Amino acid sequence: MDYKALAQQTAQEILGYYQDTSGWKVVKTSKKITVSSKASKKFHGNLYRVEGIIPESTSKLSDFLYKPENRVTWDKSLKVYNMVQKIDSDTCICHTITQSFAMGSISPRDFIDLVYLKHYEGNMDIISSTSVDFPAYPQSSNYIRGYNHACGYICSPLQENPAYSKLVMFVQTEMRGKLAPSIIEATMPSNLVSFILNVQDGIKTHKIPSGRGYHHNGHSSLLKKK
Repeated sequence: MDYKALAQQTAQEILGYYQDTSGWKVVKTSKKITVSSKASKKFHGNLYRVEGIIPESTSKLSDFLYKPENRVTWDKSLKVYNMVQKIDSDTCICHTITQSFAMGSISPRDFIDLVYLKHYEGNMDIISSTSVDFPAYPQSSNYIRGYNHACGYICSPLQENPAYSKLVMFVQTEMRGKLAPSIIEATMPSNLVSFILNVQDGIKTHKIPSGRGYHHNGHSSLLKKK
């Protein structure tokens, strides 16, 4: 599999979701975080869009979100988050095991995801992920193997205060197993709010060096100011 090509394609999908302003329905607002959803075109479930403000620069936020060694230390929804193969300086494959949630009614899942960071004009970064088959980590009987269709974060400077960042997250996850869609729809919005709160808390306690901690291959011309 050409992982790099797939990673670049997934980043473009996330950019497309970001630019698509039609059909979103607000399903939850809490602590200045907004969760919207609409039917996913990938599976019989929802595509979620989550927006929040992070009191940190975009370069530090994207570095914080991308680095696999950071994730399990602040993301309370995860039991395990390991990089299992590095493709290049801004692309890797990670193995994730979630905590149970919805008061134990949703058991832990594991995922194998291709994660990619891309820098765009205007100091905007996209960190995209999508599930892939990875022979070194086949599905086991210990966990139900979930599947993430194109997911990701878009980090950009807050217009009114560039020292802060606007974080927009897109999630479309097949939990699989014997789960009623209504359970996912009832619990996902609150879990996504909690994730943004975890980011806000986590970035306060991590020392992140100034400047970008990764390499990017130039700028994209896709985001021209109109």
